[in-house]
Amino acid sequence: MNKPRIDILTLFPEYFEGPFTVSMVKRAVAKKALDIRLHQLRDWANDKHRTTDDVPYGGGAGMVMKPEPLLKAMADIKKGRKKVRTIFLSPQGKKFDQAVAQRLAKEKSLLFVCGHYEGLDERVMGKIDEEISLGDFVLTGGESAAAVIVDALVRFLPGVVGDQESVEKDSFFNGLLDYPHYTRPRSYRGMDVPDVLMNGNHAHIERWRRKESLKNTLLKRPDLLQKVTLTEGDRKLLIEIEKEIQKGE
Repeated sequence: MNKPRIDILTLFPEYFEGPFTVSMVKRAVAKKALDIRLHQLRDWANDKHRTTDDVPYGGGAGMVMKPEPLLKAMADIKKGRKKVRTIFLSPQGKKFDQAVAQRLAKEKSLLFVCGHYEGLDERVMGKIDEEISLGDFVLTGGESAAAVIVDALVRFLPGVVGDQESVEKDSFFNGLLDYPHYTRPRSYRGMDVPDVLMNGNHAHIERWRRKESLKNTLLKRPDLLQKVTLTEGDRKLLIEIEKEIQKGE
């Protein structure tokens, strides 16, 4: 089976020299679990200055990325391949989250288009399959968003993370925030590891972790509780948590 391939069309391929040469992304490439290819958009510009932007029709501030180099580049990158999902990193896109990362990790071929300036000429948008945003703010360009998305989805590729359970326990994997983690020493500056984690009773530990996960979510991101399916046991734990919060525990 062919490994997944990610193409990134950008004005600054050097941007990825840092984030793609360390940690999980580096490991994924080294294990041949992922093929990443960077493309300089200016290589498809047809003038001596390698121009990729121009002033907008109708006036206004800023510059707009030209359609000719973008459409030529996208066509060449996708040539000879059946299905390439093309994604434009845009503040107008669907907000990126864990579910989107999991979905993209299942794609065999992705093309990320990194925008700049005021965005793309609208005639390019007909060749875009999806717009994705990191949130309600504006970045200098799409490169940082592309790096974040690749970092998030690479964890779901087979063989990249040694302990798959650690991925499944991550915040947001099951719709809730993670529970607290502790390691040695058991006591540090008067702060102790909870006794329940030391007694070896796995049922008690799992209950504590689930309760702490629910508590973290309730206190930090209560909106998430409206989106997940809670068991009867979860609801009982939430009642306990709310009573403890009211008592100031």
